[in-house]
Amino acid sequence: MDYKKYITIEPGKKGGRPCVRGLRISVADVLEWLASDMTFDEIVQEHPDLTRDDILACLAFAADRERGVTTLTA
Repeated sequence: MDYKKYITIEPGKKGGRPCVRGLRISVADVLEWLASDMTFDEIVQEHPDLTRDDILACLAFAADRERGVTTLTA
């Protein structure tokens, strides 16, 4: 998954935190929803601007960040 097409960082949006496609939905938001046991389908149903690929991109971004290889710039 090439999350760089999905994850954006904009200084004036959500405090500069990584977000999904410039939306006001942060990667952390998506990870919290997954951690609270929401399914992909539930997340997309509740947030129709999101797609399954957006959620997968959040997971890929988090995995790379955990490995210390994240390379996104504002």
